[in-house]
Amino acid sequence: MSQITTVSFFRFARWRDRAWALAMMGAARLAMARIPDLGFWKLCGSGTGEGFTPIPNTAVYAILCTWPDADTARARLATSSIFNRYRARADESWTIFLTPTSARGAWSGRQPFDPVAEAVDGPVVALTRATIKPGILHRFWGRVPDISRMIGSDPNVVFKIGIGEVPWLHQVTFSIWPGAAEMAAFARTNGPHAAAIKAVRDGAWFREELYARFAILEDSGTWGGVSPLAQLEMT
Repeated sequence: MSQITTVSFFRFARWRDRAWALAMMGAARLAMARIPDLGFWKLCGSGTGEGFTPIPNTAVYAILCTWPDADTARARLATSSIFNRYRARADESWTIFLTPTSARGAWSGRQPFDPVAEAVDGPVVALTRATIKPGILHRFWGRVPDISRMIGSDPNVVFKIGIGEVPWLHQVTFSIWPGAAEMAAFARTNGPHAAAIKAVRDGAWFREELYARFAILEDSGTWGGVSPLAQLEMT
């Protein structure tokens, strides 16, 4: 059996449901901790625009989880009351099931992902997570708009979103690519992205960072009326 990571996205249209989702960033913690077989988990808000921005998107929230296997993941997501409450209030929801293929770094002092040993070809999900040092927040976020615009204009990126546990300080980028070559090409040739990476390394901007890659197992639900994975079939 291989560890499974799920990321569930929820979109809320009405203001009372958005307020509920914001409150659940704290209130849902007890319910999450009681879910059987749940490993690592995080409740996340999101940013506006392409990629990620410092401006919160009050309509979109995400829950990241790890599970011992795919069958357990499907069963717990389908039957856990907290996920049912999110789906009941959300106007749209989408969950992607992933197998970790590589991971380095830490998240909240832990390495949450247990990568498979064998190489995996095909579409790639990239997840990067960082805790930004407060003293460099203005410099970090000063570089982000250029990177976000480049991610949004890249024809190869299938899906992209910025999420995080704490606005401005804890940031996660989540993106889907047709393959490792397309993802690597963006990282190598994108000017703002390469410059930002150099600045991060030279200035030690992050207190903690994690870089992980995943293979896609399946998905459920829709986002924008369709499965974002449908675009992979056209690339």
